[in-house]
Amino acid sequence: MFIGAFGNAALAAVVPVLIGRAFDAALETPANLGTIGWMAIGVVISQSVRAVLQLGRNFSSAVMGERLERDMRDELYVSLLGKSTAFHDSQPVGDTMARATNDVHEVNLLMNPGVNLVAGSANFMIMPLLVAPSYHPQLAVAPLFFIVTYVLAVIRYLKVLQGVADRVRQAFGSMNGRLAEAIDGIELVKSTAQEVQEIGLFNNNAADYRDAAVEQGKIEARFLPLLLLGITQGIGFMHALYLFQLGEIAVGDVVGYMGLMALFGFPTFISLLAYSRVSLGLAGARRILELMNRETLLDENVAGHQAQIKGAVRFDNVTFGYVAESPVLQDIDFSIEPGQTVAIVGQTGSGKSTLAKLINRTYDVTNGRLLLDGIDVRDWNLAALRQQISIIEQDVFLFSRTVGENIAFGCPGATQEMIEEAAKAAQAHDFILNFKDGYETVIGERGVTLSGGQRQRLALARAFLTRPRILILDDSTSAVDSATEDQIQQAIVRAAANQTTILITHRLSQIRWADKVVVMRKGQMEAVGTHEELMTRSLAYRRIFEQYEAIEA
Repeated sequence: MFIGAFGNAALAAVVPVLIGRAFDAALETPANLGTIGWMAIGVVISQSVRAVLQLGRNFSSAVMGERLERDMRDELYVSLLGKSTAFHDSQPVGDTMARATNDVHEVNLLMNPGVNLVAGSANFMIMPLLVAPSYHPQLAVAPLFFIVTYVLAVIRYLKVLQGVADRVRQAFGSMNGRLAEAIDGIELVKSTAQEVQEIGLFNNNAADYRDAAVEQGKIEARFLPLLLLGITQGIGFMHALYLFQLGEIAVGDVVGYMGLMALFGFPTFISLLAYSRVSLGLAGARRILELMNRETLLDENVAGHQAQIKGAVRFDNVTFGYVAESPVLQDIDFSIEPGQTVAIVGQTGSGKSTLAKLINRTYDVTNGRLLLDGIDVRDWNLAALRQQISIIEQDVFLFSRTVGENIAFGCPGATQEMIEEAAKAAQAHDFILNFKDGYETVIGERGVTLSGGQRQRLALARAFLTRPRILILDDSTSAVDSATEDQIQQAIVRAAANQTTILITHRLSQIRWADKVVVMRKGQMEAVGTHEELMTRSLAYRRIFEQYEAIEA
């Protein structure tokens, strides 16, 4: 790219030099047509070579820009997947998407055309300074004046532009975040007839983006080198005419010199685009690196313990809070033996789901210890830990892929027979076959083309296929009827012989089936024991149980 940029500028400088010589040849008496002809041939040859160099330069710049964008997308994607759930909970999806798409592309544009044009303009700047002294040493004054003042003006321009460029990228991220949030919650927006309000909020963000872009335009409009170019050409022309009157240079030298001075036009006019692209690209790069470098408290512990989980779980005075000094779980202390089925019950907001998410390190405990097979979960290799634990929540997430691919998501090497076996165990096989394309049916994003019960059964099939050592069901059969639930429960019972099962539920059949019941109340463990024991000695459990009976009745 730099070779092409230098060759382009050097061969551009050849043209005015050759024209100046042809001008002198034309003024001879008689006119020297042979010299004029050779000068014309020289222009054709030099510009043909220049065109080839330009092609190589622009192609190289484009390749580097695309590779940079691709590599940055790869690194950003890997970084985002490595962040903790707590990080993603606090980071707006729309802003993340803006950084992963638009900001990354801005870095591409930083290279091409940004850096490409900066390199080209830099070479165009030095050519008049290098060639002009060949006419007369004093003619270096005007090019030197322009270069010095141009550099000072650009430094000031970039300093002012940097802050505005950051505002433009941040405003775009906020606007994109508002859009993504409205689309993700479109059902709520429409059901509450809040379209006008959401449009107003989006318009505010769009106006902020517009204002930042307009401010950038105002700064570009005050670009000082446009004035410097006119002043420099005036100074250079007067100086050249003065030397001509003194007989120091010929007319052709004046013509060639002014042609060289015209080369300053390229860096002057193109720098508006080039430096704008560089500033926006650097602003985008800062936003991307800020996202990638933002600290995540979750340590993947790549060198940690790896083994087949037996299923023993021990909560040792565990305390946890999503926000510092605001615990949602306090002093949780109980144990689960390998192969046991444990039901966790309690009122809404008592911390049941949070408790389960500590086991696979969706979140890490704040105080105390959570032991898995006698080893602190933080000492396990995170990938080895999570590959053996499945959590099925009430709000099931499905990808916009085929039914078979969704079931096999946690087990990429699964055969069709294994997928169908898991689907049968989850009571999903029959309704899947009713689809036009069966297991090859592509479902919508988040499974919007399926009912709640169908989504939950596909999630169960996905969990059964991975054959986890610990299975956590977070009210995962709430959307299925009693008959289907009984069949699913039988499948869970069969699988439970080889795994530890944790049920977060209000279904009485599942509570009675559990080997142990943990009662949660306001983030604390109220009681623990078998169903019969708790009915005898726990008033809180009896009240919860009676409420569940009333719900099912």
